[in-house]
Amino acid sequence: MLNIPGFSQHSTLTSLGEMVYYTANNLPWLSSQTEEESRPTLVFLHGFGGGSSAYEWSKVYPAFASEYGILAPDLIGWGLSSHLERNYRIDDYLTTITEFLEKTCNQPVTVIASSLTAAFTIRVAIARPDLFKSLILTTPAGLSDFGENYTRSFFAQLVSTPIVDRFIYDFGVASELGIRNFLEQRQFARAERICPEIISAYLKSATQPRAEYSALSFVRGDLCFDLSQYVEQLTIPTAIIWGQKSQFTGPDIGRRLAQMNPTAIKAFEVIEEVGLTPQLELPAVTIGLIRKFLNTVF
Repeated sequence: MLNIPGFSQHSTLTSLGEMVYYTANNLPWLSSQTEEESRPTLVFLHGFGGGSSAYEWSKVYPAFASEYGILAPDLIGWGLSSHLERNYRIDDYLTTITEFLEKTCNQPVTVIASSLTAAFTIRVAIARPDLFKSLILTTPAGLSDFGENYTRSFFAQLVSTPIVDRFIYDFGVASELGIRNFLEQRQFARAERICPEIISAYLKSATQPRAEYSALSFVRGDLCFDLSQYVEQLTIPTAIIWGQKSQFTGPDIGRRLAQMNPTAIKAFEVIEEVGLTPQLELPAVTIGLIRKFLNTVF
């Protein structure tokens, strides 16, 4: 799905199927296998939404390919990875993220993750701190934080209705108009930053066979949880980036979460005029902050 110079597509097998990932293993980034093996690794994990995939980080991770090993997977149920005909649960992602790190990384790594997946990554880091060196997270939220219950929202209830859910997905998500509306309303602060390439990449992921199962599990709220019940257990050094105009999960939620564990959460930065995915909306700023954290915080 991605065609970036010097990067190629690979896959590894998890307990829920094949997970496709992208890594820099060609020129101009590498001249030898020894060079690849000697560099620290950055793992980029995308968030959830109609058509999400590793594309979400594709404007960011090439900037680090000359210094770090890069791994950017499509999570199970998204992109080109295996799509199961089932309702997905939180444990599906906690398990497969853990398995991916175990199979592809031979030492603790820095994981850079987005939104709900970033919240999952915190839980994985609590359970398996041996896999992690540090975390850099954009808008990590469980979407039911501090006692809020997303599943009670009107849209979550609507999407829980059989037949209606597939209609909403086919016409409201897996279409060019649906993707644009989702990006405008959910992920971006400024619609003029949404280019045709972004819509095309999201649409390609959203129209994969059985892609509706993961997307509807997310929209129904099956994957939501209260991150505030876990964040105090985190011991891995962490930096957080938050879009000031992130829909449903504003920076006040992020500040409350960060204040619960100042020992582990060492930096919290808000980017003005950005929504849920600063890595797509303002990738250069996101790159600058990630580099700042890598060089000064950890």
